[in-house]
Amino acid sequence: MNFISRIVEGIKGGVSGAIKGSSDVASSVVNVVKTTTINTLKETGEFVKEGLDIPASIVKGGFQGIGEVGSSIIKAVKEIVSGSVQGFMSEGGEQQSAIKGSVSQALHSAKELGVDVGETAVEAVKGSIEAVTQVGGDAISATNDAITTALTTAEEIGGDAYDTVKESLQKGVQGAQDIIDEFKSK
Repeated sequence: MNFISRIVEGIKGGVSGAIKGSSDVASSVVNVVKTTTINTLKETGEFVKEGLDIPASIVKGGFQGIGEVGSSIIKAVKEIVSGSVQGFMSEGGEQQSAIKGSVSQALHSAKELGVDVGETAVEAVKGSIEAVTQVGGDAISATNDAITTALTTAEEIGGDAYDTVKESLQKGVQGAQDIIDEFKSK
């Protein structure tokens, strides 16, 4: 089993197990994703430099773990992304890579699973900002990176995803409008 598959399966199993045995699902998800990420990266530290693939794999595994136990994915997006970003950055991963990989994969996974991409984008952006704040990173650049990644990913997804994500971010994330205006002018 390759490294990326191991991450996905490890996170999936950890999230699934944590949810089944917890009354506080939100903190359990953040903690299990963060801890599993840190432990996995400590075993194979050189892979943290691989960038976007690692946080994306962590988020994918988190979504699969939530789906496996039948919990609401939307309610867990923020925690999955937060745990992913915190764990990746704690082990030396770059803030921008952590955010881009996590937010992008959250939207792709939402699309694959038929979950609302607009709500997912809002929760993923909030999770990124929360995580960066927790680990002492730059919350302003985190907000910008998370929102622009959500918009770029929505464009890649196609259909009405861009409009859905844009409208959701405008309503659900403070300060998003200025970043969206800047994004549109590029």
